[in-house]
Amino acid sequence: MVPTPSAIAAIAYGLLALVGGIIGYRQASSRASLISGGISGALLLLSGILQAAGIPWARGLAALITGTLVVVFIMRWIKTRKPMPALLMIVAGLASLFVTGFIL
Repeated sequence: MVPTPSAIAAIAYGLLALVGGIIGYRQASSRASLISGGISGALLLLSGILQAAGIPWARGLAALITGTLVVVFIMRWIKTRKPMPALLMIVAGLASLFVTGFIL
């Protein structure tokens, strides 16, 4: 089981989503942040592990979740104009999609 760059990107972005959800909950008592960060982070971690195990569809799952998060955080940034955490998640998500090969 050798992790590919795509698997590493999914795991890293998953950890960022998971930690971000926890921080959002602690700072703003946002259950939505905790739930969405927990679910998306766990799914990204799982997809990274499955990619490393050689499961081909896991790469697409990671791209789907990452792309969805990028869109959600773009909408959030447009609505609030607060750079954190929106810009961090947008930039990290786009970098993850680039490494995965879904954007060039």
